[in-house]
Amino acid sequence: MITERIKPIVMPKWGLSMSEGKVTGWLKPAGAKVAVGDEILEVETDKIAGVVEAGDAGTLRRVVGEPDAVYPVKALLGVLADEDVPEAEIDAFVAGYVVPAGDEDEAAEAAPQYAFIDTPEGQLRYARRGEGSEAVILVHGFGGDLDNWLFNIDALAARASVHALDLPGHGQSDKAVKEPTLAGLSRALLGFMEALGIDAAHLVGHSMGGAVALRTALDAPQRVKSLSLIASAGLGPEIDGDYIAGFVSAQGRRELKPVLEKLFQDPGLVSRQLVDDVLKYKRLDGVDTALAALAAGLFPGGRQAERPGAGAAGLPPVLVVWGAADRIIPAAHARALGTGAKVEIVEGAGHMVQMEKASRVNELLLAHIPG
Repeated sequence: MITERIKPIVMPKWGLSMSEGKVTGWLKPAGAKVAVGDEILEVETDKIAGVVEAGDAGTLRRVVGEPDAVYPVKALLGVLADEDVPEAEIDAFVAGYVVPAGDEDEAAEAAPQYAFIDTPEGQLRYARRGEGSEAVILVHGFGGDLDNWLFNIDALAARASVHALDLPGHGQSDKAVKEPTLAGLSRALLGFMEALGIDAAHLVGHSMGGAVALRTALDAPQRVKSLSLIASAGLGPEIDGDYIAGFVSAQGRRELKPVLEKLFQDPGLVSRQLVDDVLKYKRLDGVDTALAALAAGLFPGGRQAERPGAGAAGLPPVLVVWGAADRIIPAAHARALGTGAKVEIVEGAGHMVQMEKASRVNELLLAHIPG
């Protein structure tokens, strides 16, 4: 049928609670040739701005989504089709498109799926997606939270049972950090696994979370099946100390926004909502104390005090992914583990490579983590 050659571009669902998004601009004009993976348009959610990548190849025959307009998840934003598909068929497709209704399972998935669990290191918030036999745990970086995996958790959940947690001092977990070291945070991670009955898992860590995952693999190798280190700390001494100090000290939007912009190659991805969410977190009781303690313990004098990657041996399979334009930790650190790790430097991304180039990072993670 001719409609099989017509492919809709729809408002994506990023993360656990996204129900709508705003089109902020088209990156491809009507009539443009589109290849799989091409960036087609920009969308802003209540968490962050991002780009929609093409899942199919074809010609962008129709632009439906209007800039600055808000659309529900799965709403029609554009149409890809071969050039020989008649305009009348495109018209009919657009006119007849109905936003798919979710079934009960999809409705349940659309609701926020956050939970809390008590551990020896305090109460920790987490999200869980997927029902696969393999367990994957996503560990965020300094000052982050489980929403740093907005663009990754669902892709991985197609393969495995995925948990993303807020480390102590972060997100909605308890703000007390009993020991502001990698060993202390690793104990929190292992306590989280113990509380949930996870004997062993594939650990995916970003920035400070990568160093925590690496420390865990060294201290409890029987609990770690594989490591995926994304722009990871713990692999070299250099780090942008001004970023760490600026994040800890920022008290208002004017101070915080340029600090957060350092995380991305494209600073335009830092939305007003993202800044406001981070400020809201930083104003919670105990956060200043927790961040200052971690900064002093892990990054004194703007250097990395703990480098578990130095001379590391006997690790499980390791994937290292880095944004080529990382301004927080040099991409040269990606080679620190030598031939013992698979390394990929991703162009067009900064420190938050798992957000800026989510499709590529997800592809790499799925290839590394067995199904």
